[in-house]
This record gives sequence, C-alpha cells and structure tokens, in this order.
Amino acid sequence: MLTKRGWDAIVSIVSAVIAIALVFLFPPATAVRTAIALGALVLFALGYALIGRDAVEPPRAAWRYPAFLSVAAVAAGIGAGAAPFMAMLQTLAYPLVWVIGDSRRRGVGGSAVIAGSVFVGASFGYGPSIDSLLAGGTTAVFSLSFAIAIGLWIARIAEYGEERERLLAELTAAQTQVEALSRERGASAERERLARDIHDTLAQTLAGLVIFAERAGRQSREGQTDAAATTIATVEQVARDALAESRALVARTAAVPREPAFGAAVERLIERFRAHGAARIALDTAGVEGELDREAQVVLLRCLQEALSNVTKHAGAAKVAVRVAVSAGGAAVLEVSDDGRGFDVSPPGRGFGLEGMRERVALAAGALEVASAPGRGTTLTIRLPAVSHDAPDAAAESLPVLPTTGDAADEVVRTKGDRA
Repeated sequence: MLTKRGWDAIVSIVSAVIAIALVFLFPPATAVRTAIALGALVLFALGYALIGRDAVEPPRAAWRYPAFLSVAAVAAGIGAGAAPFMAMLQTLAYPLVWVIGDSRRRGVGGSAVIAGSVFVGASFGYGPSIDSLLAGGTTAVFSLSFAIAIGLWIARIAEYGEERERLLAELTAAQTQVEALSRERGASAERERLARDIHDTLAQTLAGLVIFAERAGRQSREGQTDAAATTIATVEQVARDALAESRALVARTAAVPREPAFGAAVERLIERFRAHGAARIALDTAGVEGELDREAQVVLLRCLQEALSNVTKHAGAAKVAVRVAVSAGGAAVLEVSDDGRGFDVSPPGRGFGLEGMRERVALAAGALEVASAPGRGTTLTIRLPAVSHDAPDAAAESLPVLPTTGDAADEVVRTKGDRA
C-alpha cells in the first residue's frame, strides 16, 4: 500500500492535470461553470489534505471515513454537474474511499455513494433530460463496476500480503524458538560432557589424593617418616596433575595427557594406579599397530581410567591385565580383566562410572562388553571402529582380536552405539 507521501504525489499530480485540461483542453460552456468545477476540485484536494491524508495509514480515526466520503461525494457531484470532464475526479475518489474505508463493505458502499453523486451531478447539471440521464447513468454504472472490481482485486492482494506477513512473523518466531531449543540442547550436552570429564578426571584424581593422604597420615603416626615423605611427594605430583586437568577443562580442551604417543599416555595412567593400588597391573600393547584419532584416544583413556578406578575401589583384585590393540586402519580394542570378586551383571547397571563409559563409547559408535560373575573376576572390553564409516561392516571386520578371558558361562552385557 502507498504511504502518505505517495498519495500526496498522486493527488497533487492528478489534480493539476485535471485543472489544466479543464482550463485549456475541455473548458465548460461558461466561465462560471469553469470556476465552479475548479472550486469542486479545490474542495476535494482540501478534503484530502485536512481529513483523508491522516487516514491512508493506520491507525485511522473512525470519523475520518464518513467525513472524507461526504466531502468527496459533494465535490465529485458538483464538479460533474459543472463540467463533464470533472468525472475524471472519480479516478482519485474511488481508490481513496477504498483505502480510507479499510474494508470491503465500506469500499463498496463508498463507491456507490460517489457513483450516485456523479450521476446526479451529470444528469442535472445541464438540465434534466433523457439524454443527460442516460449519459449520467451510463457513466455512473461503468465507473462503479470498474471501481468495485478493482477495489476487490486490490483488497484481495492486500489481504494476501498481510497473510504472508503474518506467516513470515510466525515462521520467524518458530525459527527463534528452534534456535533457543538448539542452544538449550547444546548447553545440556555440554553440561553432560563436562560432568563426564570431571568425573573421569578431577574426581578420580581427588579420590587418589584422599587415599595417599590417608596413607601418609598412617605412616606418619607409625613413625615411618621416609615412607610418609615418599607418599607426600606422590600427593604433590597427583595434585599437580589435578591442577593440569582443571586448567585443561577450563580451556575446553580434551583434558587428556598430551604425549605424542597413545601408548605413552596409557603407560602413564597405569603407573599412577600402580603407585597407590595393591593389585599388580600388567600392560600389553603389542597389538598397537596404527594411530588413533584424538576422539578415540579420549574415549579409551577415560574408560581405562574408570575401569582401573573400579578395580581399585570394588574388585579386591590381586592381578589386573590391560590389553590394547589398534589396527592399521584405526580400529581399536581395549580389554581390562581382573581376578577380583566379580559381580552379577544381570540387573540394570547402576553407578555413574559404568553408565558414563557406555554413553562415551556409544557416542563414538563403539561397543562395550562386561563379562563377570560373583567370585570369578570381571572383564571389560571396548571396541571402537575406524574413523571412516563408509563401510561399517568392513570396519567391524578390521577390529583387532584379543584373546578371550573368563569362562563361556560368564554373563555378558553388550552396549552398542548407533553408527552415525
């Protein structure tokens, strides 16, 4: 729809054209009629400027429509009665009535009023006669029909535009809501990731600090000063590791040791558990042939850390065997087995540690297996596919094979992540 300035330009230009044509091209029979016609044109222009102009854009005062319609009808009727060419004033009156009326009912009714006024003016301006009545009636009917047809068409276009604007606003609101939900989901996923990392890093390290501190206190009370000093030195080293892990978490890094070789990182982690655990831990990395991507290293190191922590806290094991194998294509297998007390794996798994491992392995499209039975130890096996998922079956076949441990009667719980 046109703005106020647009209508100002149209009314000014069309009024000037009508005035020039009325004076120079189609003058009435007498000067008086010319003056009356020009006066009607000025009346219409003033009606627009004082009443109609402020109603072409919402909000519209209710009184402006009937007031402008009255002025326009009087001006059109007087002008058509003074000069036949003044019927051109309808080209301004009809569209303004539709715009200011702002509804189909008002547009049709206002057009009928304008057409009736033009009919009366044209029919009786030069005296009532059959010819003048026919001419006025014909002009009024054709102009009214055209005005209603054009008005309805424009109104439909305007409603269509408003509907599109409404739908666009709803779409924008929906997109904003989706973005908010996406941000919320991302924040939730980030909180879960941080919870896993804190549990797998700082929580485990702090638990080790507690064990070392208790040992140092016991040794100090028993007079074992040299052993207590050694334990305190270990406490210091573990505390430094905790500080490094916390800085890595703050920096949103992978929070894993930064050795260039995966095997060195595994050895360092195992050495930490050897230092404060009673079980003897044997490490076998003979099957490491290829290189792991960073994400796979994070998964295996975190799972190994959690598995050894569970052995230390709950298994009461004397021997622990850790086997790591990495194929040339990047597929990996981690196996941690102990000769501890074992447990019944048939109930649903409880505890954040095992569930956290399952979630981490599932996100990496891998598989986690737990084989255990009361009094028969536990074997934890984690299998990760190669980084490329173009051929899942081939990737699964390329997984390195580790020697199986435990009895075939042991119960097995397997959790597989969907391949992305």
